[in-house]
Amino acid sequence: MKNYPLLSKNNISQLNHSLYFLKMGELKEICSQLNLPSSGKKVMLINRVVEFITTGNILKDPVIPEVSLAKKGNSYPLSKDTLILKGAYKNDLKTRLFFKKLIGKHFHFTAFGLDWIMEQWLKGKPPTYQEFAHMWQYQYEQAKLAPKKEWAYINFIQNLIKQHPNLSKTDQLNAWKQEQAKQKKVVDSILKNLIK
Repeated sequence: MKNYPLLSKNNISQLNHSLYFLKMGELKEICSQLNLPSSGKKVMLINRVVEFITTGNILKDPVIPEVSLAKKGNSYPLSKDTLILKGAYKNDLKTRLFFKKLIGKHFHFTAFGLDWIMEQWLKGKPPTYQEFAHMWQYQYEQAKLAPKKEWAYINFIQNLIKQHPNLSKTDQLNAWKQEQAKQKKVVDSILKNLIK
């Protein structure tokens, strides 16, 4: 029987950082080698690996409660009081124009906004379009969203531009690829005794 955690706290912390730089195919391969499910988004795969190494538990894909799902055959008009339901919500031009009416011309779809909707669905509390508009405007006025770990590429490029404002797009992309390769080596080194 294995003793958990399988790695030291420092290695787990480093792994939890470095995994965000890996590509989906690489994360799925790690899950496969650890006999873990490889379904889900990038964050789910990373959480699954870290949770397993830390506790031995295998995280399952989250299930969206029925209350957050659109019913087949029902119509869900774009109005401020309509619930945003999985299966009816579209991230398209019509919806964007509707949000511009509710929020203003400065509206644009953001990863944060889409993540927030998913969080509400998973809680079984689908928001209305107006609730989403209030949340989006509030976050916009805060101006500085705390960067999420899964935005590794965006965070890396923003920091790179601060340090080297004159780098070309090609140089930025090359720097990112080098960082990915570096972080992949870190992951491989940490996991080498767990994955045979």
